[in-house]
Amino acid sequence: MNVIVSQEIEHVCPEFVGACVEADVVNTPYNSELWQEIESLGNRYRQELTTESLKEMTSIAATRRIYKACGKDPSRYRPASEALIRRVLQGKELYQRDTLVDLVNLASIAFGYSIGGFDADKFVGDTLTLGIGREDEPYEGIGRGMINIHGLPVYRDAEGGVGTPTSDHERTKMNIDTRHLVVLINGYDGNEQRVRENAEYIQSLLRKYCQSDGGSYHIYK
Repeated sequence: MNVIVSQEIEHVCPEFVGACVEADVVNTPYNSELWQEIESLGNRYRQELTTESLKEMTSIAATRRIYKACGKDPSRYRPASEALIRRVLQGKELYQRDTLVDLVNLASIAFGYSIGGFDADKFVGDTLTLGIGREDEPYEGIGRGMINIHGLPVYRDAEGGVGTPTSDHERTKMNIDTRHLVVLINGYDGNEQRVRENAEYIQSLLRKYCQSDGGSYHIYK
């Protein structure tokens, strides 16, 4: 999958660095060992973080900063990573969907980056472009219905928007039948080493829980 960073994103975040992980996978409804990892990390975060201090995580702080630069209120349209960690810190259970969704959520919580997980077979074309949402641009968030993405960073394929740091699109979402996975890591903090570590962590999770060889990843800027 080719990923292009538009000039409008370069203008508000010249330090942006992303990673695209691609892999063949086998999804399952539930994996108990994966959930043990999720619960262990949640317990550690509840000892180390609060709902206020998590905003200081560099990955989350940078994403919030870009939301403001693009004209979006990050407290109203929370980045997914922040929303997930807040839920953990509040003692609420994370939604259990399936192994791929749960795995991507764990990777996002572990590093604080908002991460998009997609069924690659549902993309239109072979190129994704990262831009900024337009006024009245139609976008159906997963489980959210139509949402206003004006001012949100958004990935588009040949048909339209597929992913934002707040919510991915219904059209390209993963499900139990997903066999070809694409994961996009959004490093608005510009920390390429950390983004690479996040990509390699996802590969290790795929090898453990999705009958995968981990696939490959590439960096884009």
